[in-house]
Amino acid sequence: MQALDYYRVADLLTPEERLIQEEARRFLEAEAAPHIARWWEEGTFPRHLIPRFGELGFLGSNLPEEYGGAGASNIAYGVIMYELERVDSGLRSFASVQSSLVMYPIYRYGSEEQRRHYLPRLASGELVGCFGLTEPDGGSDPGSMKTRARKDGSSYVITGRKMWITNGNIADIAIVWARDDEGVIRGFIVPTDTPGFRAREIKHKASLRASVTSELILDEVRVDAAQMLPEARGLGAALSCLTQARYGITWGAAGVIEAVYAEALEFARHRITFGRPIAERQLVQQKLVEMVEAHTQALLMSWRLGKLKDEDKLTYAQVSLAKRSNVRAALRAARTAREILGGSGITLEYGAIRHMLNLETVDTYEGTYDIHTLIVGRDVTGLNAF
Repeated sequence: MQALDYYRVADLLTPEERLIQEEARRFLEAEAAPHIARWWEEGTFPRHLIPRFGELGFLGSNLPEEYGGAGASNIAYGVIMYELERVDSGLRSFASVQSSLVMYPIYRYGSEEQRRHYLPRLASGELVGCFGLTEPDGGSDPGSMKTRARKDGSSYVITGRKMWITNGNIADIAIVWARDDEGVIRGFIVPTDTPGFRAREIKHKASLRASVTSELILDEVRVDAAQMLPEARGLGAALSCLTQARYGITWGAAGVIEAVYAEALEFARHRITFGRPIAERQLVQQKLVEMVEAHTQALLMSWRLGKLKDEDKLTYAQVSLAKRSNVRAALRAARTAREILGGSGITLEYGAIRHMLNLETVDTYEGTYDIHTLIVGRDVTGLNAF
């Protein structure tokens, strides 16, 4: 079903994984692809698709069925992210945050009561969540966190700000990370209708326009101690959630490369200059081949990560290498596709410029290219260059 799979990676998928990818592509081609340029231009997220995402198992697909997940493999989760981002990074961002940054921490670090109360409703799309880690002055240094959670009887009172939060203004709950009285970073499930909680949508974006991005303001937000994730203690817990999301990004980036390649190839075959299609030009063929190479490498890397993840052998540094490599490769591919499209490439009639601008954000969030370089550098040398 893929337009691009030069090394037949689809042959490595199980029948169930192939079926999941095919169903995701059919749905997204019918319900999202025809409208995504308009949503992006208008700066709106298609909230009406959230229940459909739940019905199709896009949310928490790799979590156990007893908690509302699909019990699917991590590769199945990956191909869903691939198909979502092949249409637009904003769609993948929504599902990635919901699955990996909201459902995963509740599943991994929450109490059994929290799991049973929240996870099925998040999986169905009845509830939407967001992940509050990054702060205005934090960025790549989450350890400098200023948000505080002060113990007050049977409650915690949370004060602070979080920045660049996907889903913030449409979220029903927020996973908020804050320092407790002992200076230990803890995670809290905060209902967004709690007094003192505000979300301010960030406007005027030139990237990820079909995604909701917000600032969260917590002013003496009081939550019951039972809302704390009991097993989340220290920054490592928050970063482990990012590892889950970064894994999905590696697949999504490969999906973008397919999208921009297929568009550029079709254009090059039909664009005539000097009496010949530009696809006959050596330099155009070189660009197309480089996109095929990038996609093949990204897809194989993501598939291998998925196998390691299913075998519980995955390391965060391995994910950093793939996030760094695949997203930067996708950004280069989108820029190259825009070149092939010429003047047409700057319009939203084609997807290259939209993907290119989206990827400027994806290249930055959940660890910049440079940060992931340092993570892998520390892993291979044993020396910390941060």
